[in-house]
Amino acid sequence: REMMSSSYISQLFISSFLVFSFFLQVQPSFAVGKSYVVYLGAHSHGLNPSSADLNYATKSHYSLLSSILGSYEKAKDAIFYSYNRHINGFAAILEDEEAEELARNPNVVSVSLNKMHELHTTRSWEFLRLQGNGISPKDSSWELARYGEGTIIGNLDTGVWPESESFSDQGMGPIPAKWRGNGICEIDKFIDSNKTYCNRKLIGARMFYRGYEAQAGIRNASFYTARDTIGHGSHTLSTAGGNFVQGVSVFGNGNGTAKGGSPKSRVAAYKVCWPGEGIHSGGCNDADILAGFEAAISDGVDVISVSLGAKSSNLFADPIAIGSFHAVANGIVVVASAGNSGPYSGTVSNTAPWLFTVAASTIDRDFTSYVKLGDNKYLKGTSLSPKDLPSQKLYPLINAEDAKHSYALTGAAIHCRFGTLDVEKVKGKIVVCLEDEYSGAFSAGAEAFSAGAVGMILTSVIDSFYDAMAIPHILPTSYVNHTDSQYIDSYIRSQKNPVAYITKAVTETPIIPAPVIASFSSRGPSTILPSILKPDITAPGVNIIAAYSEATSEDEDKRRTSYKSASGTSMSCPHVSGVVGLLKTLHPEWSPAAIKSAIMTTATGMDNSKRPIQDRFEENATPFEYGSGHIQPKLALDPGLIYDLEVVDYLNLLCSDAQWHKQVEAIYNRDFICPKLYNMVDFNYPTITILDLGHKAVVASRTVTNVGAPSRYELQIKAPDGVSVYVVPSFLSFKEVGEKRSFKVVVRKTMKKGNATMEYVFGELLWTNGKHRVRSSIVVKLK
Repeated sequence: REMMSSSYISQLFISSFLVFSFFLQVQPSFAVGKSYVVYLGAHSHGLNPSSADLNYATKSHYSLLSSILGSYEKAKDAIFYSYNRHINGFAAILEDEEAEELARNPNVVSVSLNKMHELHTTRSWEFLRLQGNGISPKDSSWELARYGEGTIIGNLDTGVWPESESFSDQGMGPIPAKWRGNGICEIDKFIDSNKTYCNRKLIGARMFYRGYEAQAGIRNASFYTARDTIGHGSHTLSTAGGNFVQGVSVFGNGNGTAKGGSPKSRVAAYKVCWPGEGIHSGGCNDADILAGFEAAISDGVDVISVSLGAKSSNLFADPIAIGSFHAVANGIVVVASAGNSGPYSGTVSNTAPWLFTVAASTIDRDFTSYVKLGDNKYLKGTSLSPKDLPSQKLYPLINAEDAKHSYALTGAAIHCRFGTLDVEKVKGKIVVCLEDEYSGAFSAGAEAFSAGAVGMILTSVIDSFYDAMAIPHILPTSYVNHTDSQYIDSYIRSQKNPVAYITKAVTETPIIPAPVIASFSSRGPSTILPSILKPDITAPGVNIIAAYSEATSEDEDKRRTSYKSASGTSMSCPHVSGVVGLLKTLHPEWSPAAIKSAIMTTATGMDNSKRPIQDRFEENATPFEYGSGHIQPKLALDPGLIYDLEVVDYLNLLCSDAQWHKQVEAIYNRDFICPKLYNMVDFNYPTITILDLGHKAVVASRTVTNVGAPSRYELQIKAPDGVSVYVVPSFLSFKEVGEKRSFKVVVRKTMKKGNATMEYVFGELLWTNGKHRVRSSIVVKLK
């Protein structure tokens, strides 16, 4: 590890202790052991603990661990986070045997290794109809919800680039009184402690590094800052709540006005993810994520956006599930990315039922670059390269395999990895490189450029993974799909002197169909709670332009850009967070479940051609890919009916698994005993999932709450194949706001052909009063 002076360590510790008063940080010894997160459930003190309460909680952590280590002082030295306000637990350096002994303690909910999690626009908000032709009509979602004014959005990510215009406080009023962040702005504080980078827009910036430090060791002084040196956090935070910024583009493409979903909201950055250094990989540690949640809850945010995650097999050992539960219990909506492990089924992450889990899909914009071959064949590709070929003529075309150095391995050369291309073979030509999930597309362009290529065609490995992700390559480039990749390869092999031309990248709108589910977007079903449909919703997540860090660039490229295009469920997540911010402003009294329901039940399963949403296979997508459908912000502001849930409802659901009874009763800070019987299908979720439908009918109960004018709702059913769906009653009448009505959904298997070959079938249930359409996806497992 890197060594630091004793004076700096002392300064770091003292500052951290004063700043992070809601939990205790100490300087542990990293010489032996591993870092673990110990979760104890909820605290016995209330929502606003005194300093004595906090001190008592921390001392109880020391006392518990001392019973294992044999010394109170050893326990203090081992613990580097004491979560003492909302989340009850601690993070510590332990030997495996000590962790195992601690896990056997009846007062401990879970003990888990401090694991690393992965980090999972100018046009997208127009695609979501918040704006048209740069104008927001008086009846637009933004106008109706006052652009998210008064809402505070917290972002757990890689920090923030505070100088970005997206975080300018021009035109912003005083910081809301509910903010309890106390002016904490930990950007470059160890470099210039007299300067503050926060303002009335960016009202807080904090950093949590002890978990990362426990694995990677102490870093140098410049490392410890909430400034975003990666770009991910600035991108996601500005997408959720960035201010209006005119004239934004990525090297001339995608020109327009950048803005977040709640452009007049206040934003706060919680840096829990760190760049890699040397042999240590970057990422987001469990212990730091929990600390970030603890801080955001204490600071008084309304929305927490979490564009990171990892597959988990235990909700009680998952820091995002744990932290979000305590946030939701405090009235905070937590939005999380579904993950980028598609197109495979069962890959969705962040599946806790209280989380709002977001898939990714395209918008109606492409960044297009065409390839013209010598046989006059034109192939559509994608690119954000600002470069143009020197002249409009056909250039010699060569495969990377044929252009490699004699000493280069073919497996590396076909991807144009560093040092594999022979300048004598490549210079003045267009080189064809195969995409590489390991070294990345940008590295291929850098190698082609350094070898003297005038352009590059980037080809796809398999069609299902082609998502038209545009990259600002440093030389003229076009990224083509698998089918066209095969055509190019055949053309080169059939010609003695193959030639090609690449057109300059242009922005094309509108693209039809859109949205299309991104192939990388993780799919359901949930492997932890398959009775809850996940993901919940889909939102724009392909080629999204938003603020970026100006401290970062590829090693081979010294260009800097204030805004960048990026793709992933990391990008779709903050779109939903921004819309949640609007609902928080318009309906501050609504629960997290009510807001989630409003967005889910007003989503659509249709694209802009009025046909069912498709996936990248050009097949109809299913709820395992989009949940309830594609988000429609304006309809969500006035949903008509909502499916509401309280914290006890989540606990009852968890109680349905007997092995969790003890843990469930520990995580709630009030008296609670698991019911002896609970039917999971009665969980009042906005979607309905029936597992293992046999010959007997399954009955699911639901309750809706009226949030609109008095009216009568009629039923419409689209039954899944091979299944009959009967609802009692078939209409619901409401006389006032807040009135509740219950109904039962009876699901039976029919004798239609096809039952034996289909594992899952899908349908929908719709309540409508003519104005509102309250739609629920139905998922039935037949075998």
